[in-house]
Amino acid sequence: QEQLVQSGGGLAQPGGSLRLSCSASGSIFSSAFVAWYRQAPGEQREPVAWISDGGNIYYAASMKDRFTISRDNAKNTMYLQMNSLKPEDTAVYYCYVRTTVGGQVYWGRGTQVTVSS
Repeated sequence: QEQLVQSGGGLAQPGGSLRLSCSASGSIFSSAFVAWYRQAPGEQREPVAWISDGGNIYYAASMKDRFTISRDNAKNTMYLQMNSLKPEDTAVYYCYVRTTVGGQVYWGRGTQVTVSS
């Protein structure tokens, strides 16, 4: 069973930056829909950014121009670069993969991002 291992996150000041990583042992990113989600306390999980099966990139409105999603198929890793962080970005962030062939779904375990002065 493939597992997604997340790293990065932590505490940042408003206006600061953090980078999240999500790695897999197998080559599942190259042909898949991949995404980052987040869930704040008391809120529903929401999409942050995603890369379609065809390679198109999308962002939620409030993250556009501040966050960058990317993936490195050779390293079996996807990333979320977060700049100009705001307190309202505080949440647990999850990576998500759905393979193009077979439609298998994988979730990372989540990593806490806290933006506070």
